[in-house]
Amino acid sequence: MKFMNQAIVLAKKAFQHEDVPIGAVIVHDGKVIARGENQVQLRKNPTLHAEIVAINRACKKLGTKFLDNCDIYVSLEPCAMCATAISLARIKNIYFAATDIKGGGITSNARVYETDKHLWKPKVHQVPEYSDESAQLLKDFFAERRKK
Repeated sequence: MKFMNQAIVLAKKAFQHEDVPIGAVIVHDGKVIARGENQVQLRKNPTLHAEIVAINRACKKLGTKFLDNCDIYVSLEPCAMCATAISLARIKNIYFAATDIKGGGITSNARVYETDKHLWKPKVHQVPEYSDESAQLLKDFFAERRKK
């Protein structure tokens, strides 16, 4: 799954600039149209999660506010804010690697698609073969932060 691999590479990029290592890739017609990594620390903006960065770039690339023929690949389960943004953008499928027990907005915690009345509910898929790599990256990141 080359798209998830690219999301992991972007997560590593976020780690390098001291952001939580999460990456996202948006695909349209089998081609990557946008990428994003967390930029909360880099740009001092709490809304610049990988998914939001990628959605903004994809909308700009396609010149539209809806991404209904697109899929998003994310290294970690999206939070409630990002899950809602994905719904508002009408993304067709979400593929994520690791679950996020504390902050996950889809399967682990908030479960926004089950509890909120969203007009658009994407299909959700976990890609377990990338779960360990993504989870380890997050563990390494937070272990390093605790040392500082």
